[in-house]
Amino acid sequence: MQIDIERTIGTRQPVSVNGIVIDPARIAAEAQNHPAPKGKPGAAWMAAARALALRELMLQEAGRRGLVPEPAEVEPGQWETQDEALVRQLLDEGIEIEAFDDGQLRALYDADQDRFRGPSLYEAAHILFPAPAGDASARTAARARAGAVLATLMERPSRFAALAREHSGCSSRDNGGLLGQLASGDTVADFEAALAAMKEGDISTVPVETRYGFHLIRLDAKAHGEVLPFEAVLPHLRAAQEKAAWIHASKSFIAKLVASADITGVQIIRSIATT
Repeated sequence: MQIDIERTIGTRQPVSVNGIVIDPARIAAEAQNHPAPKGKPGAAWMAAARALALRELMLQEAGRRGLVPEPAEVEPGQWETQDEALVRQLLDEGIEIEAFDDGQLRALYDADQDRFRGPSLYEAAHILFPAPAGDASARTAARARAGAVLATLMERPSRFAALAREHSGCSSRDNGGLLGQLASGDTVADFEAALAAMKEGDISTVPVETRYGFHLIRLDAKAHGEVLPFEAVLPHLRAAQEKAAWIHASKSFIAKLVASADITGVQIIRSIATT
């Protein structure tokens, strides 16, 4: 996506942070990294302007605090830039995470233990009618073919393997459509949701749509995962709580910086609240 600088910024108020104006060319370059609805390049421009204004604000705060950049290695041989290091150091210094204890996490666990089950296991077979996700005509044709074969299956379920060999676009057709044992997460979400809703021995009553096309599914066996003990999920709960607390604290910290700054040409508070 190329942004026409003159057309996009011609009538816009300059973007500045505490008197420091952000070069419109920088905003236009940054806009290439922000998706926007088709025909609305201004949305990408504004997203880029917010990102650069927020970075400028944090760099100014880092300077006010006298922070000296200490770049960290983020991947082998790849190091932060000085600006990235300053932003990280500012957040490390400025953010205070609200304390919590394992008792709170136990309450979360007890409130909905079904969230903490081990993976469910399925044995299933399918017949795939492939169609590219972005090709509407191909997907309409695939749905129609799937519906026609499904009508045959409803009358003669025992023909599933033979119909898979004849019609399926998946390599499993050579084995009558059998997929073997599947665990939660082994398939795309739409396919797994269909499996979870089916009973053993069922054949899907409608073609199941995924990004690959349309599937007729037969569920041969299902075993629900057991609820995991609190001790097993505690490390994951701690990590999730720490992440959520950090996000909440960082938004609060940035909102305070924004509230005390003189920012023109772009609104940042709303973007923080909806991030």
